[in-house]
Amino acid sequence: MNCPRCRDLERAYKVGLSEYIEARSSAWFRVCAKLAARKNVEMERARYELEEHRFVCASAVRVFVPLPGRDVPTSLRPLAA
Repeated sequence: MNCPRCRDLERAYKVGLSEYIEARSSAWFRVCAKLAARKNVEMERARYELEEHRFVCASAVRVFVPLPGRDVPTSLRPLAA
């Protein structure tokens, strides 16, 4: 994508996802799940911001890339050229 905002938001989402996975797999998760829950909220917030921006971004309109873990309705899947 050519949009710098898209790239920044996608990078933030990937960082949040990796931090969440790291928090879930740490030994501290068994003691205190609050850290993982906080990381999950931050990751979800970043994913939501990215999805919202992609709906209005001119460069993202042509290229629809679903985020991992999301089921895409058939009405939103791009048609084969």
